[in-house]
Amino acid sequence: MTSGDPRAARTRARLRRALLEECAERPLTEVGVAALVRRAGVGRATFYVHYADLEALAVDACADVVRDAVEALHAWRGRPDPVSAPPALLAFFAGLAPHTALYRALLSPGGGGPLGSVLHRDLRARSLAERTLVGAPDASLVASAVAATFAGVLADWLHGLLEGTADEIAHQVWQLLVALHRSR
Repeated sequence: MTSGDPRAARTRARLRRALLEECAERPLTEVGVAALVRRAGVGRATFYVHYADLEALAVDACADVVRDAVEALHAWRGRPDPVSAPPALLAFFAGLAPHTALYRALLSPGGGGPLGSVLHRDLRARSLAERTLVGAPDASLVASAVAATFAGVLADWLHGLLEGTADEIAHQVWQLLVALHRSR
């Protein structure tokens, strides 16, 4: 099956949905492939055709949170309000609650882990592209700082290392990111 095959896409969607349902009932470390494929209605061999292991499936299942984060951080147009986070960023943080335990399993404190790597890569690429497009100085440096700051704050908040409501953290990380953009 090719990645463009609609059957493969449907199978991966069923596996992602089954994983999210399993993780709503138990931690990722307690989810087994047998229970997952049973819930998804596919065979074990089919699972391994699409994913190397449960972690690869979990990162794929959480890929939407990465896309949402990147879009939320770039949803504003014009001159950003330096104090108040844009509505999309507030909505992003507020929407994390249903799968917080899964995100914590894949995003280690400081912003590492498999989901952190994807988040950093995608956010850095988007920030770099936008800074390069407008001719901003030190585009690579600021893009790296933005990606690391956001991933680190998000991870630390999810792990309880930072206190604050979703709205408070959204505003605080926004202020940091605006300051980074203005620093160079």
